[in-house]
Parts: sequence; C-alpha cells; structure tokens
Amino acid sequence: MNILAIIPARAGSKGVPNKNIRLLGQHPLVYYSIKNALRSKYITDVIISTDSDPVRIIAHQMGAKVHWRDEKLAGDEVTLDAVIYDAIPKDKPWDYVITMQPTSPTLTVGTLDRAIEYAIENKLDTLISAINAPHLSWCEKDGKKIPNYEKRLNRQYLPPCYMETGAFVISKADIVTENTRIGVNVDVYEIPERESQDIDTFADLCSATASFEAQKVAIYVNGNNKRGIGHIYRALEIADEFYVKPDVYYDVNQTDVKVFGNTTHNLIPVNGIAELYEICKREQYSIFINDILTTSIDYMIGLRSVLPYAKLINFEDDGEGILKADLVFNALYSEHALPNVHGGEKYYICGKTFMFYEPVKIKEDVNRVFIAFGGADPQNYTDRLLEIISKDEYKKYEFVVVIGRAKYNVDTLLEYNEYEHIQVLYDVSNMPELMSSCDIAVTSRGRTGYELALLGIPSIAMAQNQREEKHGFVCNENGFSYIGLNPSDEIIEGSLKMYMGLSKEAREKLHEKLLSHNLRDGRKRVMSLIRGL
Repeated sequence: MNILAIIPARAGSKGVPNKNIRLLGQHPLVYYSIKNALRSKYITDVIISTDSDPVRIIAHQMGAKVHWRDEKLAGDEVTLDAVIYDAIPKDKPWDYVITMQPTSPTLTVGTLDRAIEYAIENKLDTLISAINAPHLSWCEKDGKKIPNYEKRLNRQYLPPCYMETGAFVISKADIVTENTRIGVNVDVYEIPERESQDIDTFADLCSATASFEAQKVAIYVNGNNKRGIGHIYRALEIADEFYVKPDVYYDVNQTDVKVFGNTTHNLIPVNGIAELYEICKREQYSIFINDILTTSIDYMIGLRSVLPYAKLINFEDDGEGILKADLVFNALYSEHALPNVHGGEKYYICGKTFMFYEPVKIKEDVNRVFIAFGGADPQNYTDRLLEIISKDEYKKYEFVVVIGRAKYNVDTLLEYNEYEHIQVLYDVSNMPELMSSCDIAVTSRGRTGYELALLGIPSIAMAQNQREEKHGFVCNENGFSYIGLNPSDEIIEGSLKMYMGLSKEAREKLHEKLLSHNLRDGRKRVMSLIRGL
C-alpha cells in the first residue's frame, strides 16, 4: 500500500512571522510533523510543499522530499485542496494521501498510526482529526441568535461536539482533487486534547512552548504528631505553583493520609525509601522536592542515583544531605554558608488566603485571644492552656482555640466548648479570618508564628521540641515574647496575664516589629529560584 504524507509549510505566515521555522522545544515547528510522518509505520513517502528555503533545508536534512510550491499557490486566499493536489506525484499510484499540518507539534506518531489503521479498516474516504469539546454554544439563523442545544447541561453531560484540530486529514487518493479532499464516507478521529494544539497565534505558541517545557515534578513529604504537619501544608502550597500536577509521595509508616485534608492532588503512598527509589527510577522526574526534615547523605546519594538528571530541592533541612541538594530552603533558620542553601524568613511560603488579609488594627483593650499550636502540638500546650483559661477569672475574655489535624484527644478538647467564653475548633479552613478577629495570640515557633506575624498580632510563643528551639524568626527581637521549651504552667499563665494587660501603645510597638518583615513575597522568591535551575 502506498501512503503519501504531504506537509504544507509556506513561508508567508503573517500572524506569527516565520512560524514554521520558529524553535519550539529546541526544534523548528515544522520538524515535528516531518518527524511523525517519517516515523509512521504506514506512511511510505513524505513530501513537504513549500516556498521557503529554510523549510526546504530542514526537510532535506531530515530525509523528506520537497515539492517547491509555485507562487500562485502560496497566497493567503489559496485553499489547501489545491496545494495538496499540486504536490502529489503523478508517476506513482497512491492509496491514501494524508495532509499533515506543520502547526500541530504535539501530535504523536502513535495517534497518527492508529488513525491510519482506523481509516483503512473502516474503508473511509476521509478521516479528520478532532477533539470532543462540547460547550453551550449558539449559532445565527434567519438573523437571530439561537442555542445549539435543547437543554442547558453541565459540560460533561452535553452530547459530543467534535472540533477539527488540523493535525491530519486522511483521504483516499482517488477522491483528492484541486477542489476537495473530502469524500462521501467521512468520519472524525478523536485525538487526546494534549495532542490537539494548533499554532495560529502567539498565544498558541506560548501554550505549546509550555507543553514542551512542562516539568515532571514529584514531592516527598511526611508529617505526624511528633514532626508536625507544617510540611504537609507547605508541600500542598508548592504543588499549586507548578503548571503540572505533581506526584505527592508520603510514607505510610510515618504519615496518615488524613493529614492532607481535602485535596485533589495526586497522593501516592510508599512503604519505605526502597519503594520510593524504585518508582523514581521508573518515572524519571525532572524536579524532586523533599519536605521531610533532616536528610542524610546516604538518602540523597541514593536519590541522585535513581534521578541522575533531576533537580533535587529540600525544605527545612539542616542535615548533611543538603550537600547533595541543588537547592535548600530553610525559612525557619538563618542564612547558611553554603551557596545552595537559602535561609531566613524571606523564604517563608504563606498560605494563599493570608494574602487577602491586611494587618489587624490594634484596639484599645484586649478582648479576644487566639490560641493554636500547629497541626500536632506534641507538648499538649493546647490542653494546658484550656485548663488555665477555663477558670472563672478569664470569663470576661473570649478565646478562640484551634486544634490541628494531627492532634490526639481531639474529642476531649472539644468538650471545652461547654464554656461560653471558649470556642474550640478542629481543622479549620478560615485561619486568617479567625486570627484577624483576635487581639493577641499564643502559639509555637512554627508556621503559625509566621502567619500571626504577617497579620501583626502580638504573640506569646513557646517551642514544641529542641528543633523548634533553633527556629530563629519567632523571637523577642522580632516582636514575639518567646518563653522557651516546655515552660511551666505558671510561666504560661503569667505571660498570658501580662499580655492581656498590655497597653495599646505597648502592643502597637510589638505590632510594628512583627510587620517589619516582608513575609508575603517568599513564595515568589522560592519559585523564582526553582524555575531558574
């Protein structure tokens, strides 16, 4: 069977000058259609119809034949039917002639070959590439605009509506004339949406470039009662910053999937590092992010061995593994001597909803107190403070107490809602709203401290563990009152009473100190460095 592919690639594109020879993913645009045609297991001959010397050179270098297009067939008004018919060699009998547009770079040869098979098996005169793209649409009839549907439905329930992509038109050779390539027995072949890009405008070019440059991203994160779950929150925030859907891995021996909350990200459980390595070896990610606390040299060497070409990025890592990472972000620690380590609060990634809240206004008196100790609270500060504030002397104040996803004994703590002046909430989604309603706060030295600083809320802080004692930002000089690791109830209550009695002027000074740090642009800084790798 003789099957001819003709690729029309003229020089005179006006919308996007030099469109067919513009580089896309390190190759000229026309390269991709030529490559598919040459690699097809059914196409026997490939001809490029062109009036462009650069296109001619590219085609010859790739091993395709060139038909030099006459000037009269190179104008904007000329239809493709005449161009295709002109390029067909008349000295050889053809079974099929396939028109392949150079403006469809994302089409794969597998899809092309399956379409050719479909056309032959079904004895079609013509088969046209299309995508199924049902939408609520309208047309004009007798001067009136009318709907193309009988009933308004969600897109997934609408009947099929096929739109041509321009990737290919497969025609029986005997029906191709100067005026048509469409026979009587016609069908459309649905191709994947990711293969349907048609380059007509600069916006199309940008979209196709993004497709070719799309990175394959994985994130490995763990969080639990001992480790905290700030890592989980940050990992999900980072996942939203890529133009692909990252694979998010977690170790089932360390992390309960429930700590991820409601998310449509692709969560993948692994049973230990060995399984993670095996998956990475198969998937070959271009970016791999660790948010698992301290990494070892052995772990990072092992990861590098299965992902030799990936960029390895670690968060909140003060282990020796940082020596093998391409980038390390330690927002909770100060600057580091290693050039690949970026430390300090300017690399803190705040939650998206916090960006929509302005700093609080300092009121004359303290009336409302916010209490939260992250997702886990291993020191049980929440329990101890609830016991303190349940006393009668605190009834004139209001307390908002937030419990995280990894906290134990939640049901017991929720019983404190019986007190009229105490509101205990579990796993909230409106954290900035709750914080902004309060005058002072009590928290630990992790992510919640940064959030309170971003809103300028005077806060008492204590460390959950020795690691948190090293967190540098939540400290006295930055506007917090840090009272150490596991302080006594007497110190906690004394500090709370002192803060409740602070004058407006004293709280305003703390407010100004807290707001002196730019905590809103960390996301931009982090992603800029990642994208610059």
